Amino acid sequence: MTDTSRLSELDRFSSLSDAEVRLIASRGTAVHIPANWSLIWEKTPADKAYIILDGRVSVRRGAEEVAQLGPGDTVGESAIVAHRLRSANVVSITELDVLHFTSQAVQELIDEVPTFRAALEQTTRERLGQG
Repeated sequence: MTDTSRLSELDRFSSLSDAEVRLIASRGTAVHIPANWSLIWEKTPADKAYIILDGRVSVRRGAEEVAQLGPGDTVGESAIVAHRLRSANVVSITELDVLHFTSQAVQELIDEVPTFRAALEQTTRERLGQG
């Protein structure tokens, strides 16, 4: 299965057009990550983000787990958008298949694909308990 078809099957991105999904997938790099791997570190610069295609991650502040995320979820994007340091650590619980994005790619997609921006905004609202 291609990254494009995997992305379009995720609920968060199912309303996007085929062209939008292809554009998003083309800006990311498919990466396979082993279990127990740190993807993002608290209080570090926001230089990358991920869309989880398969697998689960733990989001931790200090030693406390604050969330578990899985397919369709994004991680790392809010610090890029807000131009701030990371607010949590993200560690793979299982093996992961993700699309990896540079901070520049995230900014470009937000500007070029309004539905991508809307998906990220919905994620932020849900994480803040406003969704």
